Amino acid sequence: MSTLLYIESSPRKQRSASIEVAQAFLAAYRDKHPDAHIDTLDVWSTPLPEFDGAALDAKYAGIAGQPLTAVQSRAWAAIRALAARFQRAERILIGVPMWNFMIPYKLKHLIDCVSQKDLLFTFDEQGLNGALTDRRAAVIYARGIEYSAGSGTPAETYDLQRQYLELWLRFVGVTDISTVLVEKTFFGPEVDGPAREAAKQEARAIAATF
Repeated sequence: MSTLLYIESSPRKQRSASIEVAQAFLAAYRDKHPDAHIDTLDVWSTPLPEFDGAALDAKYAGIAGQPLTAVQSRAWAAIRALAARFQRAERILIGVPMWNFMIPYKLKHLIDCVSQKDLLFTFDEQGLNGALTDRRAAVIYARGIEYSAGSGTPAETYDLQRQYLELWLRFVGVTDISTVLVEKTFFGPEVDGPAREAAKQEARAIAATF
């Protein structure tokens, strides 16, 4: 049975554009893959371990090949359990709103926890090597305004949301990345509604072959 990891990073729930479009994606995906397991990781309801002193000590002890203390082992076990959800998934779907040109801090917390050597990447004399090869990812980006040439907020300057997430996905080995943009969600229902519908149609099309 295949596994799709769905990462939900908006706390708005019923009002969220990224969640609404992600749910359309998931419905279309289930139609094509009725036996697939959908593992939902909501960063607002999933307990995320603190990446604190004990976790950092465990990280560097592991890099140095040193045994972990009991405290370090407990901290690292929580991080390994979280990273295992990425390791088990053949497909990854991320719904993400833009916050201050970037991503919500809870999603960044998740990324900081799981992006560890020998979990989601390795490194050697040849450089960094992502561990999540042979995976596919789809990312739904929701933004309040438009980020494009001529908009006054060009993507190459302002859009750190997509730039960061896709850099991270490539870093951990995922190079097959599909994207859906939902923009102008601050402009009222007459603009927001059609934008969501167009994004849902695009999401369904991607899901059908995902």
